[in-house]
Amino acid sequence: MDLKDHIRSIPDFPKPGIMFYDISTLLAHPDAWQVAMGRMARAIGPYQPDLLAGIESRGFLIAAPLALKLGCGFTMLRKKGKLPGKTIPYTYDLEYGTDTIEI
Repeated sequence: MDLKDHIRSIPDFPKPGIMFYDISTLLAHPDAWQVAMGRMARAIGPYQPDLLAGIESRGFLIAAPLALKLGCGFTMLRKKGKLPGKTIPYTYDLEYGTDTIEI
């Protein structure tokens, strides 16, 4: 199965010159989602991770079920200000600016 057939490309989103890849079309097809999870599990499994981290919010949709499939833990990397308590921030560059995530 070619998973690219299940991922919609949206040009000029969120701003001109950016190509946005919408995985909601993949998630809407359970067979394609199962294939994607299986392929990622086979690629990552040999590393025997203890924990997978998913970056808000699409990363949650991939890392959480993948962690279950691999039998390891899952943690969320959230946008700044979304987690309670003490956090560790990381600021990074985007095609259209900067953003900060926290763990």
